[in-house]
Amino acid sequence: MSMPFYVSPEQLMKDRADYARKGIARGRSVVVLQYDDGIAFATENPSRALHKISEIYDRIAFAAVGKYNEFENLRVAGVRYADLRGYSYDRQDVNARGLANAYAQTLGTVFTTESKPLEVELVVAEVGDRAEADQVYRLSYDGSVADEHGYVVMGGEAERLGVLLADGWRPGLPLAEVLELAVRVLGTPAEGDPRRIPASQLEVAVLDRTRPRRAFRRLSGVALEDLLGAVPQP
Repeated sequence: MSMPFYVSPEQLMKDRADYARKGIARGRSVVVLQYDDGIAFATENPSRALHKISEIYDRIAFAAVGKYNEFENLRVAGVRYADLRGYSYDRQDVNARGLANAYAQTLGTVFTTESKPLEVELVVAEVGDRAEADQVYRLSYDGSVADEHGYVVMGGEAERLGVLLADGWRPGLPLAEVLELAVRVLGTPAEGDPRRIPASQLEVAVLDRTRPRRAFRRLSGVALEDLLGAVPQP
């Protein structure tokens, strides 16, 4: 009679975490930065159909790295959650904290009970009527939540790119400067010369606090090129 195969709970959780981290590390990084009039999101993404940055509700957006089909399912669930809550109660009752908590429960449950964790990392952001009221939450594959301020980087190069962002970001920067910083950082490899990522290869969006209700808008084409060209290159 063969002995049953035993793996300690600690080892099981460590293996799941390693598996999820490797999957996330394969994806291109996403950066999220506060600017004077809102929150900006940027990533290198040549696809026009498969978005990594999306609107969830009036003043709430979602950004993700990792496995597309997994974070797309989460995005759709988030839109449903927000719509249902807004319809049942009031549009003002839909906020990033509630959505982040819902995502944390889903991610945590999958991580502890399913055989394979979700290979995703998420940011849920809500733009306030002033910078101090902005909310940015980062969620890991295991359901842990971090309340972020200023800027966030997700993906395999997060630590290295975070150091570069820390050097250039400061409160109150205008949108053009924040985007120039984001694109410069995304184009800086661990080794070798930096490259200039063309606007056509970028996915960029903002939550603009100056807009009356729906704050989310995508930036592409001439509008994005004009913003990126507005800051002199060093």
